[in-house]
Amino acid sequence: MEPFREAIWRAVPIDAEPQRFSARSVFLLGHIRPGDRVLDLGCGDGRFSAVLRDHGAAAVAVDIAETAVRRAGDAHPWLDVRRVGEGDPLPFEEDAFDAVWAGEVLEHVVDTVALVAEVRRVLRFGGVLLVTTPYHGRVATAVLALRGRAFDAHFEPRADHLRFFTARSLRGLLHDGGFPDVVVRSAGGPPLLRHALHACAS
Repeated sequence: MEPFREAIWRAVPIDAEPQRFSARSVFLLGHIRPGDRVLDLGCGDGRFSAVLRDHGAAAVAVDIAETAVRRAGDAHPWLDVRRVGEGDPLPFEEDAFDAVWAGEVLEHVVDTVALVAEVRRVLRFGGVLLVTTPYHGRVATAVLALRGRAFDAHFEPRADHLRFFTARSLRGLLHDGGFPDVVVRSAGGPPLLRHALHACAS
């Protein structure tokens, strides 16, 4: 899988802003306090780690793509950023973090159950997992299905999205991963046609 992940990252322009960067930053910072130790899981080029640092939090970052790790380190020399092999345990002790940020990550993961269990392990008691992911609600998916080429492109089997979440399936995954208190809200776009999910799990 790793050559594929590297190819995806090499295709991303260095100056490309993460999708919905402003809205996702607002969601993230709404749950983080200055002084919190936060794991930026699937950190990409480190822009959310920089937002966390500006907010007064202590960010630690990981990604599976060497290209992403290199870009994050080059752009933010202060950042503790590490490469983690896909499917490998996170290189941290239990209860190491107050929060874990997984922005647009779960849809790319092969074994989501194992990853969520690892997140639960490294979070302290009472810590919070913050997730954003594309939303596949019934109405939006039905509308997409009427647009043949757009539907085919969206579910292109060679693309990097492996998982397609509804609010219910995301809530179920997080519950099963050891998070009894999960709040999932849709975001972005008009009602019934939202295109993102924001989840807070503790």
